[in-house]
Amino acid sequence: MPSWTYALPLPIAGAVFLAMAGAPIAPAVAQAPKMPAPPAGMAAAPAHPDIEPAALAILKATSQRLTSAKTLAFTAISTYESPARNGQPLYYMTRSDVSLMRPNFLRVLTPGDGPASDFYYDGKTMTAYSPAADLIAVAGAPPTIDAMLKSAYDVAAIYFPFTDVIVDDPYKDLSEGLTYAYVVGQSHVVDDTVTDIVAIANPNVQAEIWIGVDDGLPRMVHATYVNDPTHQRYTVEMKDWRTNVTLTPADFVAGRQGKALLMQFARPDKLPIKGKK
Repeated sequence: MPSWTYALPLPIAGAVFLAMAGAPIAPAVAQAPKMPAPPAGMAAAPAHPDIEPAALAILKATSQRLTSAKTLAFTAISTYESPARNGQPLYYMTRSDVSLMRPNFLRVLTPGDGPASDFYYDGKTMTAYSPAADLIAVAGAPPTIDAMLKSAYDVAAIYFPFTDVIVDDPYKDLSEGLTYAYVVGQSHVVDDTVTDIVAIANPNVQAEIWIGVDDGLPRMVHATYVNDPTHQRYTVEMKDWRTNVTLTPADFVAGRQGKALLMQFARPDKLPIKGKK
């Protein structure tokens, strides 16, 4: 086996509730412009946000909808900010086609933007494949999706911005440590369907979630990490939902690897810097 390692670029748009440790909040440099009032029918943020039972009920319903499906397939469009050299925020997008079969199969195909990558998990191993470079990394993995996601991050800094909708208990992830949760209103715009809009926050993240009224499936998440000095915003759109579609274990095997060069998993932030020992 070559001494090289396979390391995906450090993802910028992390899981919606992945905690960002203790960075101080940057002070404001200018007075923010006065924002317009919310559209009619939308709720303004309460003066003292609390946890509304109606908001928790919507989150519980979407969690039950996700976990009751034996198989899931959807497309996630992730948008994140990254500052240019002059400080101007630039926006980047990636597309991921996601397939899941409970309890322990996951496939994430990411054709772009940026270098394409394929990720497979079959309950025993996780495989990452880079089609353009024809490189592949394979490693043993824990027997559950939740444990595998943690392992993938630990060994290779791999995580997905839609993690909260594919874990075993989405409600637990979304409700743990909440400081407020309330229903903003409804939208007829997102994914051309009627959605309930729920605002939630914990000490690390403020998020807004659009959830289909008729099917209980999440359509969009907009999040800000409050301890991030740059206050960058992240958005994940989820569309083309298909539940209980026909999938088999063979769908979660890397089939395009051919004669790909086998690499080891490694975290990009742990790789040695060239010229340094």
